[in-house]
Amino acid sequence: MTAKPVCSVVIPSYNGRHLLGTCLASIARHRPGSIPIEVIVVDDASTDGTEDWLISAHPDVRFVRLERNEGFCASANAGIAASRGVIVQLLNNDTEVKAGWIEAGLSPFVDPEVGSVAPLVLVRSDPSRVDSAGDQYALVGWPSKRGHGQASSLWAARPPDRVFGASGSSAFYRAEALRKVGGFDPRFGSYYEDVDLAFRLRWAGYDCVFEPKCRILHDLSSTYDHADPSLQERMARNAEVLFWSNLPIGRLLVAAIPHAAFTLLQAAYRGLQGRHRPFLRGKVAAARAWSTIGPNRKLRADLARTAIHRPRFRLRVALWEDLINHLGRPAESPRPPV
Repeated sequence: MTAKPVCSVVIPSYNGRHLLGTCLASIARHRPGSIPIEVIVVDDASTDGTEDWLISAHPDVRFVRLERNEGFCASANAGIAASRGVIVQLLNNDTEVKAGWIEAGLSPFVDPEVGSVAPLVLVRSDPSRVDSAGDQYALVGWPSKRGHGQASSLWAARPPDRVFGASGSSAFYRAEALRKVGGFDPRFGSYYEDVDLAFRLRWAGYDCVFEPKCRILHDLSSTYDHADPSLQERMARNAEVLFWSNLPIGRLLVAAIPHAAFTLLQAAYRGLQGRHRPFLRGKVAAARAWSTIGPNRKLRADLARTAIHRPRFRLRVALWEDLINHLGRPAESPRPPV
């Protein structure tokens, strides 16, 4: 066994052999000589020969295999459990790291109250545009990517600042903080699981820093098909569970009616697109999961009682900028056949 790494880079993957080559090559190209890291690929029961290819092409990469397909959250948690680093970076298989990414991503953790770091994530097909400069959350119940679709030049020269949370495509986490709050909730499957984790880290008193010198290229939705009705249903369900499980009670009472109005607007918008049925099915699924909300809220109250600092939530009120970013978002990457 080699010396304990400072950072463990965890890459969940399902039938992603065609994506992993570029991702792992970029890590090898920019791997720092002075900072020990380990790379862990978690294979979610792939059928595309990922394991054999990885053992042959990247013998230095640790490999964890799930015997059955369990989804992104379970894969990420398996990688986190296998990791040995003080810091864990969760990296999508459709990403590419840039020079200095580890050094910049680790630097904010000198502050013990920092539980996560958000890199500047750029659109791989057009790096002049931003995918994410951290996650943000509006009181009406809308999670969104900060800066999504904006010019990267607007964000690249900014100093590091505090942001609600880090996008799960490339987030850095303090391993101790992950152990305290419990990692990703597997009931989310995929989508908004990173926002839920960001909330729990905040309930535990941790903060998140956006570090623009840490840069990642990301293919938009090359892993998931947003036209898939089952994904649309899951996103609608997860958004509702996220809202009712995580907002502090005072803000929840203030936001409940605006949230209901916002949900109706979303339903109408999706109706114009002919996509209202999976949206409504997702809301029904969330209602059926109502019995989980009480235990979820108790967990967060327990985290607050042992928080390292009084929780600070950094929630947004205005939606206008988020709406403009959403409507002007970059086109998704084509999904190659596998």
